[in-house]
Amino acid sequence: MAEVKENLHMEKIVSLCKRRGFIFQSSEIYGGINGFWDYGPLGAELKRNVKELWWRAMTRAREDVAGLEATIIMAPAIWKASGHVDTFSDPMCDCKKCKKRHRADQLCEDQGLALTKGDNGQFAFPAGTKCTHCGSTELTEPRPFNLMFKTYVGPIESEDHVAYLRPETAQAIFAQFKNVLETSRQKIPFGIAQIGKAFRNEVTPRNYTFRSREFEQMELEFFIKPDEAIEAIHGSVATVPVSGHPGEPQPNWGWQAWHQYWVEERVRFYEGLGLARATLSFHVQTADELAHYARATTDILFKFPFSKRDEKGELKGEELEGIAARSDFDLSQHQRFSGKPMSVFDEELRNAWPRLPQARQDALWQRYYAHRQRYLTRMGVAEDAAARQATEDANALAKGNYIPHVIEPSAGVDRLILALLTNAYTETVKTDDKGRSETLYVMQFHPRVAPIKVAVLPLLKNKPELVARARAVFELLRHDLACFYDEGGSIGKRYARQDEAGTPYCVTIDFDTLGENPELHDTVTLRYRDDGRQERLKISGLRQWLLEHVR
Repeated sequence: MAEVKENLHMEKIVSLCKRRGFIFQSSEIYGGINGFWDYGPLGAELKRNVKELWWRAMTRAREDVAGLEATIIMAPAIWKASGHVDTFSDPMCDCKKCKKRHRADQLCEDQGLALTKGDNGQFAFPAGTKCTHCGSTELTEPRPFNLMFKTYVGPIESEDHVAYLRPETAQAIFAQFKNVLETSRQKIPFGIAQIGKAFRNEVTPRNYTFRSREFEQMELEFFIKPDEAIEAIHGSVATVPVSGHPGEPQPNWGWQAWHQYWVEERVRFYEGLGLARATLSFHVQTADELAHYARATTDILFKFPFSKRDEKGELKGEELEGIAARSDFDLSQHQRFSGKPMSVFDEELRNAWPRLPQARQDALWQRYYAHRQRYLTRMGVAEDAAARQATEDANALAKGNYIPHVIEPSAGVDRLILALLTNAYTETVKTDDKGRSETLYVMQFHPRVAPIKVAVLPLLKNKPELVARARAVFELLRHDLACFYDEGGSIGKRYARQDEAGTPYCVTIDFDTLGENPELHDTVTLRYRDDGRQERLKISGLRQWLLEHVR
């Protein structure tokens, strides 16, 4: 019963999004195309607000982050270096009876089962797995399906001209790391932020906009010194509690402190958009779940109506953002494949190293050597060659050179939009004095993200003096705030329309505004969306009041 209720809840949200112009199915007049969505007038404003708030928080409010906007199509070698060409795939299977195609891991998950993977890398179904469409157990063996969209650059469709639509925005940041470092005059630690489109050829897009084939990401790659460098410079690496905000960044922070810092910074961001911590949950990836290069990954989850439930019946949540400590893997890979150095020179480290006792130098050298040697052999470099390169890298560390490590907070714009829509959606039942009930829908967005900040409404549209004054107030506000002017229908209907749009404030121009009551001359009625409360404000102070309350 709970699942039916939650499906109905999502259906109501989807219906409102279509009705009010938040989200439309792409190519709808031609039957639509699965996994692609268009944002209507309100959705476009909502999305723009979210991206602007993220960009402001990540770059303009910080001195240690620079921005980047890279191309969607890049050199194919980038995706070879990152591992996407060889390993970026989902297991796929087909039902032999009904011909329905499934993502194998999701098929198992929907039945409370777990897809297994052998030592040879082959996937296998557990006994009893069946097609969720027709119930047949006649399924093809799971096989990898690369998620990248392939295209061709130039007029000839050949393997020499193959390119890919980027499946993530992060790799462009790594590829441009040295250029940004040099032109922005930043020093480690610092970050590079980017917002942009990404594309994944999902086998089974589902849950509305949550899993789409075209989406946007907001990603930060925050580059930090390796712990060995921190210890050489400061004598030790700081440790911070594994929960709670560790405070302002400190020079002796290592990867663990920086990772915890960014987890909490991202939670603060979500709280600032109106997503209370109670709506979020966290998943700390286990050793079996971690990517081979990652030291830690914490996923921030939002409790969507379609989320799975735990043994207590509580929603577990679905991923909004992952914060990963990715070591120096990405820059190392691009250094190996491009032949271009990705290391940085740290004068503070060079000066500190000779002052260390020999035993400390040897210990730090050996730790760094072991890390680099382990990375190289894992990437298929022969043992002798890996040992030689790791020795060179450890010797370079002693001279002040290293490849930075990175902390990556990576968020999906579209998933966040869906979370905000779900969180804002509320229903209230209003009963009039004759006992007739009506369900009212209110989108209780935080004013920062609301698509429309204020609606300006003349009390009556057939009174030219009211309309003229309302248009004047609208012109006063529209250059600084997202405003909407509406004079059609009763004032109650217009309030209801703005409630569905999520507009936090409505301003009504009435006869008191014109001076019918001299004490209220040049004032307006300000209505609050969430509780219907009303108060009078002077027009002269209206713009400033609104600016203070929507930012």
